Amino acid sequence: MIATERLVLRELTLDDVPALHAIISLPEVVRYQTEDPVDEEGTRAVIERIRDAATVTPRLVFDFAMMHGADFVGRVGMKRGEDPRIASLWFEVAPAHHGKGYATEAARALLGFAFEDVGLHRVAGDCDPRNPGSARVMERIGMRREAHFVQNIFIKGEWCDSVVFAMLASEWRR
Repeated sequence: MIATERLVLRELTLDDVPALHAIISLPEVVRYQTEDPVDEEGTRAVIERIRDAATVTPRLVFDFAMMHGADFVGRVGMKRGEDPRIASLWFEVAPAHHGKGYATEAARALLGFAFEDVGLHRVAGDCDPRNPGSARVMERIGMRREAHFVQNIFIKGEWCDSVVFAMLASEWRR
């Protein structure tokens, strides 16, 4: 569990299926992601995969519920790659909670966890440039914009661009 000023980031449980489903079943939430909206059984499968991944040693996937009091507002996570000192960051927030700074607060806390507790060297995140909210979150938490790849990924029937942001442990410590 990770606590911030307003949020608690905790492990996802099967009790979170309805709340997570209310987010990842929305086409506008997954518009720029490789995943399609899922039904409730698909949401259950997502959480089961997340829970299974949390048992692997060394742990490579961290995927947390973002809780504001009793309200499930979204999720934030990271996955360590082939080099376990490097991870990729993600976040999703329910549309009803957009614009409240929850993604920024949660992503900043996850960076602290990544560098201070897990001991990572680098954390990166990417987004479609048509999703400026995600880019703003990564900028607000101090990640530097590293690249803009043109039509580098085929998602939902179209070639899409990616903007990459990253931070090193040395930059976090500054």
